[in-house]
Amino acid sequence: MAETPAQVPPTGGDVRVKICGLTRVEDALVAVDAGADLIGMIFYPPSPRHVSLTRARTMVRAVRATGVPVRIVGVTVNAPKWLLHALLEEVGVDWVQCHGDEPPDRVAALRGRGFKAVRLTKATLEESAAFLDIGPADGPHLLVDAAVPGAYGGTGHRADWKAAALLARQGPILLAGGLTPENVMAAIRQVRPWGVDVSSGVELRPGQKDPARVRAFIARVRAAVREAQRDT
Repeated sequence: MAETPAQVPPTGGDVRVKICGLTRVEDALVAVDAGADLIGMIFYPPSPRHVSLTRARTMVRAVRATGVPVRIVGVTVNAPKWLLHALLEEVGVDWVQCHGDEPPDRVAALRGRGFKAVRLTKATLEESAAFLDIGPADGPHLLVDAAVPGAYGGTGHRADWKAAALLARQGPILLAGGLTPENVMAAIRQVRPWGVDVSSGVELRPGQKDPARVRAFIARVRAAVREAQRDT
């Protein structure tokens, strides 16, 4: 089994940050250095951010070598069991994000090492909440993304923040969908999520991150946390 970091609290305070869609070692290291709590790699060939298992292993080794206890997430879409096993036991990701049409029992079978992503609308609010009882003990139980017909994610469209706020009151969610350095503080104020997830909002092009935008995004999340603490 690949080595994983010790179980420690997130480093970023009350709102965790996931930088997703990483395809290059240098971008992963920028995210870690900037203070990300989680990083994500996508294992779905139709995605322009898809990475191979070989490249993923290289990225995981580089991140682990920093000694920073960042969580590494493998993003999958309706993945076969062999791929889930390979990600968790050979590549060495901490958690699997199920971003397809997986039912609750498929996510539960990961025994706390996976969580569900949903394309949230008011109409799907109740069925999405069914996943809030499944997930890592110290991680998110649900990722909320935008609902875009024909797309599983990575569209850059904004999620339904009002519906997401209802779920955030019930359990730990990662808010994704159209987040940028410019709007993440407003998203946190409205939704109050466990964490936020960004991919296209900090990119130069699909699969290549902009280091300045990665750092700006994380800095504004931290600023939103400080703002919330002042108000309490």
